[in-house]
Amino acid sequence: MSRAGGWWRRKSTPAKVETYTRWSFHFFGVAEILAIGLPAVGTLGPGLGGALLGLVAVHAVACMVTVSRALDWTRGRREQPVRLLWTLAAVTAVVAVTALGIAEHGPDGDGVDTTAGGVFGVVLVVAAGVISLGVRERRRVYAIVGGFALGAGIISFPLGTPGPATLLTMLGVLLGAGFLAFTAVFSVWLLNAVYELDAARETRARLAVAEERLRFGRDLHDVMGRNLAVVALKSELAVQLARRGRPEAVDQMIEVQRIAQESQREVRDVVRGYREADLRVELAGAQGVLTAAGIRCEVSGEAGGLEVGVQSVLGWVVREATTNVLRHGDAVRCDIALKAGEGCVVLTVENDGASPPTDDGGSGLAGLRERLSAVGGTLEAGPVGGNVFRVVAEVPLGVSEITA
Repeated sequence: MSRAGGWWRRKSTPAKVETYTRWSFHFFGVAEILAIGLPAVGTLGPGLGGALLGLVAVHAVACMVTVSRALDWTRGRREQPVRLLWTLAAVTAVVAVTALGIAEHGPDGDGVDTTAGGVFGVVLVVAAGVISLGVRERRRVYAIVGGFALGAGIISFPLGTPGPATLLTMLGVLLGAGFLAFTAVFSVWLLNAVYELDAARETRARLAVAEERLRFGRDLHDVMGRNLAVVALKSELAVQLARRGRPEAVDQMIEVQRIAQESQREVRDVVRGYREADLRVELAGAQGVLTAAGIRCEVSGEAGGLEVGVQSVLGWVVREATTNVLRHGDAVRCDIALKAGEGCVVLTVENDGASPPTDDGGSGLAGLRERLSAVGGTLEAGPVGGNVFRVVAEVPLGVSEITA
């Protein structure tokens, strides 16, 4: 059971919806066998009833195979199963004619007529619903439902079924087939919508991560762009002066050295500012990014009053944990809790449906552990209680400015 539960939890939401849709339509085939196939054996006997059960089983298997192929076609994984749809229609016609022939010319008895009539109506209704999975245009779905209802009358009346009974049969097939066809069309629409929403959410998550990278890139460009241009110009000027033997070339190179040192200092300031962001700003930013990605995020705890170093370290944890939630798994909610204890601060980031991110040496969880260990902190990360992934960072109070 635990393996089965883990297999289900590892699936994404669209994959779960697709699996549920497949199982639901496959259940119609199982229901055929249990509801109309097996009772035929008891009513008609092992000979004639067994033959009818065999036909119903063949029809059920054909429906299941058609469901799988039609859903694969819906998701663009294979071509439209046109031949299989016509095959199912032919098998349905054979089973329906056989059942109606048994009702009209088989053994006497009300039970025989009821059993054969049930087989006749059910196979037509189920086949119409399954075949509707394999078409896209609405008018074709209408044509399938109307065609099966009309076919029920065309088959029934020539075989001796009274007119009123034929009309009732056509009406019953029309209503049943219409309901299953509507269910099939709605299921396909819902499945496609779930996949599209999941793709849109992944796109929003990637855009959120890319926006953060662009922000850092813009800051770095603003700092380095002008200084590098000045360095290039003064270096060129120094080269020209040196070729002419002018002593001013030394002054220009000294100025280049000064600008290079100034640029180095400014880059450190940019990186330090990126690393030492206000924890309250980071928490608010994480909540906004996750909400924009369709993930419900709740933040608890107060970051005010904490030392700059503590906020810097925990800010990095919030950033990395948020990025992992966006990139990995299929989270619906994310809870961020900040709690100050005796001599330490504990930050907990917990989300459901997220797969553990991969440690990759210099970044990710491994990078966070290195930063925390440098200031005497600890980091624990892993799945807890089913499909929940939790990151817990503990940082001692009084941490000074970090340099890593």
